Amino acid sequence: MAVENPSGVSPKHGGESNPAHLAEETIREELNRVLASHEFRTSKRSQEFLRYVVDHTLRGQADLLKERTIGVDVFGRPADYDPSEDATVRVKAGEVRKRLGLYYAEQGARNPVRIELPSGAYVPEFRAGESAIPAVMPADSQLVAAPAKVAYSGPRVRLGPRVMAGAALLCFLAGGIIWWRTRPGNTPLDQFWAPVLTGNAPVLVCAAYVPVYRVEPDGNPHPRPEDFVLLNDQFVGGGDLVAISRLTAMLTRLRRPYRLKVGNDVSFQDLRTGPAVLVGYSYTRWREISQEMRFFIDTTRLPVGITDNGKPTPWALPRLPPDRRTDEDYAIVSRVFHPDTHAMLVEVAGITQYGTDGGADLITKPDLLAEGLSDAPSGWQTKNMQLVLHVKVIAGSPSSPKIVAKYFW
Repeated sequence: MAVENPSGVSPKHGGESNPAHLAEETIREELNRVLASHEFRTSKRSQEFLRYVVDHTLRGQADLLKERTIGVDVFGRPADYDPSEDATVRVKAGEVRKRLGLYYAEQGARNPVRIELPSGAYVPEFRAGESAIPAVMPADSQLVAAPAKVAYSGPRVRLGPRVMAGAALLCFLAGGIIWWRTRPGNTPLDQFWAPVLTGNAPVLVCAAYVPVYRVEPDGNPHPRPEDFVLLNDQFVGGGDLVAISRLTAMLTRLRRPYRLKVGNDVSFQDLRTGPAVLVGYSYTRWREISQEMRFFIDTTRLPVGITDNGKPTPWALPRLPPDRRTDEDYAIVSRVFHPDTHAMLVEVAGITQYGTDGGADLITKPDLLAEGLSDAPSGWQTKNMQLVLHVKVIAGSPSSPKIVAKYFW
């Protein structure tokens, strides 16, 4: 039977999170370095989360670091919210662990202090870094390096070569495991999806309904305007279905759990419980989530196209026929930590179904994404981004997409 730990603190980390030999000022200086790093300065929520848990721990309030308390104080959740239905805190904790791992693997590798967030806990630990430990003791020193809290005067034990070799092997394996868990992805595809797939929450994959009119009754040879009936919650575009199949196949290969929902079955609360991928969102109420971004598909005016901060661009389809059969299309791929949902969102949408299909093709194939992001700025892996794509349509199928604009922030 699983027993809930009301403090949200792993028992083995409960009392040693701030060793006596590390001054509070030293820890706060390290916190400032971490928050100013490129791994954290691109995510305000990650900064707020880490600052909150470190501050409470240093003030002796580690017992207050519970999932519900963090959800209310950091993420603005109501006091009566149910953490079992809203995984925001758990997802963000996983993202912060990932960012800390990336920081200390590179920029902070030689820092005098390390801030760690143990798995399954919200109470950080503070440890002396490698640079704080002398590599060689002075020749005339009579001191023996030992843990600060150990006082033992019994007989010394001589370790045999086999025992020492075994200990060295264990250290090597432990280091390998830590590197494997915190290493950046090997390909741009891994790096694109890393912020989305952090944590264990299932990925919500959402398909949009496409409004369709039908004629009543069937076979009506001379329909009048009143004979057309709007069906706004029964059909999904063919290109959107192909995009969904590409995405779910990729998640299956990565052994990541996902939930598939369609149209009105998706609530705003669903988008707040974990990472989500929205496919074909421009024709639905999801437009309210995306219309504040820099690039947006505006279907309310002609020609239908992509706007840049509300202004028209050349990325439009002035000859788009009513049946939406076109020889080219444009699409937007967005990957953002959204301020309204407080969760990672990936949005894939074309002006027509061809663009949506092409967008999904781009973010599920390593070679396409590697080519498209070859000139991306340093640190793009942890930034929000929008990509504008152009695809040619040949014999009813989109060709490989080409990125025509990028925006990172």
